[in-house]
Amino acid sequence: MIVLPTMVVAHRMVNGLNSFTFLAIPFFILAGQLMGEGGISDRLVRFADTLVGRMRGGLAQANIVSSTMFGGISGSSVADIASIGTFLIPSMVRRGYRPGYAVSVTITSSVQGVLIPPSQNMIYYALAAGGIPLEKLFLAGYIPGIILGGSLMLLCWFLAVRQGHPKGESYGFRESIKVGFEASIGLFTVVIIIGGILLGIFTATESAAVATVYAVIVTHYIYRTMPLKKIVTVLKQSLETLATVIAIIMTSSAFAFLLSYLEIPEALANMIFSLSSSPIVAMLAINLLLLVLGMLMDMGVLILLLTPILLPIALKIGVDPVHFGIIMMVNLGIGLCTPPVGTSLLVGCSIGKVSVERTVRELVPFYLVMLVLLMVITFLPDLSLFLPGMIE
Repeated sequence: MIVLPTMVVAHRMVNGLNSFTFLAIPFFILAGQLMGEGGISDRLVRFADTLVGRMRGGLAQANIVSSTMFGGISGSSVADIASIGTFLIPSMVRRGYRPGYAVSVTITSSVQGVLIPPSQNMIYYALAAGGIPLEKLFLAGYIPGIILGGSLMLLCWFLAVRQGHPKGESYGFRESIKVGFEASIGLFTVVIIIGGILLGIFTATESAAVATVYAVIVTHYIYRTMPLKKIVTVLKQSLETLATVIAIIMTSSAFAFLLSYLEIPEALANMIFSLSSSPIVAMLAINLLLLVLGMLMDMGVLILLLTPILLPIALKIGVDPVHFGIIMMVNLGIGLCTPPVGTSLLVGCSIGKVSVERTVRELVPFYLVMLVLLMVITFLPDLSLFLPGMIE
């Protein structure tokens, strides 16, 4: 029986927070909540509606475009659904869409929030992987995230034509310009984060602090939707979220140390390679494992627990750690939409007042699109590594 001193475990828990990358988490959580509570989601929905709303099935298309933009602000799938879905799901139902379909579009498009920066889950992966540059991870998520959004839009167009979904509203030129201008003020957050990183003005962690200050300025002084009392409330909510995140990171850090100490990653690698020495088979096995576990556990917890186990296996077969991070994001993002524990699925069904069973039936074509995308991203690493290669 192996007995480790308690102080070793405690040291590993505290050491899990001893990272400059970790400082990005509280800032991105606060910036996302400020933007969400400050009315940016409503403006993004209207802006998306002016772009694609007039086509058949336009409100579904606007839903996806809104998620693409809001994912670049909130960094969270659930935050996307809670902000945009609260308005869009009932609106789609009122215009004639089936409730299960409205929820399906909303939750699958929200997966862009875990791919398009600033993704909180990418920060968890960077911490668990032990020092992967967050800038590269952020850039790696853009192309897969945009491809996901484009694929879902293509699917919604096909279903709209086939099932006769209603057309959206048309906006006048002046109104479209006004709506676009208001939305662009909030969207400038994305320019701050990514533009600052690409131009070398600041790191991803520093960009999180700058984005938070900008979020306060926009919501309090420009939109005037965030009075000081509400800012205090948002700060309290952010602290509650952060406390949970800290507890998860600390315990998962100690757990990762124990896994390494007991040589669990090596044992799992030997088991996988005993099936086949082919890297393709190994990646398919890892994908299957992630998909199954994603149905049963929360995404953030799985990233922190599984990265120390699976990343060494991926490195053995020549998979770039940044590329593997995107593979993990897509896998576990699908898990957010699958029963029985899919957080996004449960939140969406609650907003849409529809059963999980009815929604899952509507989700089948969306699952197929996301699984095809997963295979494409897994075996075409250049999709993930092209943009990070630009800053080397």
